[in-house]
Amino acid sequence: MNEEASQSFFERKDIRPGFQRYAIDAFGAMAQGLFASLLIGTILSTLGDLTGLALLTQIGGYAKAVAGPAMAIAIGSALAAPPLVLYSLAAVGFAANEMGGAGGPLAVFVVAIVAAELGKAVSKETKVDILVTPGVTVGVGCALAIAVGPWVGAAASSLGNLVMWATDLQPFLMGVVVSVAIGAALTLPISSAAICAALGLTGLAGGAALAGCCAQMVGYAAASFADNGWAGVVSQGLGTSMLQVPNIFKKPITWVPALVASAVGGPVATVVFGLQQNGAAIASGMGTCGLVGPIGLYSGWVANGVVPGAREWLAMVLVCVVIPAVVAWLVALGLRRAGLVQPGDMKVD
Repeated sequence: MNEEASQSFFERKDIRPGFQRYAIDAFGAMAQGLFASLLIGTILSTLGDLTGLALLTQIGGYAKAVAGPAMAIAIGSALAAPPLVLYSLAAVGFAANEMGGAGGPLAVFVVAIVAAELGKAVSKETKVDILVTPGVTVGVGCALAIAVGPWVGAAASSLGNLVMWATDLQPFLMGVVVSVAIGAALTLPISSAAICAALGLTGLAGGAALAGCCAQMVGYAAASFADNGWAGVVSQGLGTSMLQVPNIFKKPITWVPALVASAVGGPVATVVFGLQQNGAAIASGMGTCGLVGPIGLYSGWVANGVVPGAREWLAMVLVCVVIPAVVAWLVALGLRRAGLVQPGDMKVD
């Protein structure tokens, strides 16, 4: 197959390797798959434990059990996989998540992309497509999961452990670094939730990541209140700060209030309160989206036998809401008075 024919084949099969397709589209879709399985399952299980409703706990358990398939199918959907490939990715996701251990989400991400693209390549190329397509997708995907899943999982786990170790060792410096980096990922079209899940980011580093994500969402809600009002508080504070990306591209200085709030909130979480997010790792990268971050904090307390007192509740409220809102609002006010940010610069559609 010459180069021109090869290019034509890839175009026909919609196989377009690249940063946008894999790092943004597929990674973001993986986070949605995680949310629809592991995260919602954790929330339901926590509610079941709190209320004593065994049915909720049971439903939550079922949801958590299918995290691997949900992630893989979400990735396949983002890659425009045809039906037979998409359905076959369920087994691939289960195998990769199982073999990846603590780094299961990253293993699913790598393996599911390879399996999906190979499945797309052979899809409808033979008269026995019903056998060939799922055979290649499941066979190659599961074999790859068995071969590389443990290595990918170990690498992700090691990196996550390194970040958490460094945060324990240098809580102030790493509190700033982790908070700003993960918070920035939440606002950009990159999945902070998937990053935290892939690295298994919990503990003190998880607390810093949560602080950074809350700072972006609540911070933007407060900083842009003059432009967006209460509708902006709901859409950004409980939805996503990603709504501000067009404004950031047009005028980068509009990002400063949220970034400063992240830089302040991170070390407050790590140094002042020693705040640890020990719920599902994905919650570390969710911020106040659907209140998943605070729920993760609480589920972590419950799982570790911690009875939250006044200090724990105060830490949650200050780190997740008050500090981001106050710091971002004050910085935005200063920028407006200096004429660096004009009315409408943070308006969202």
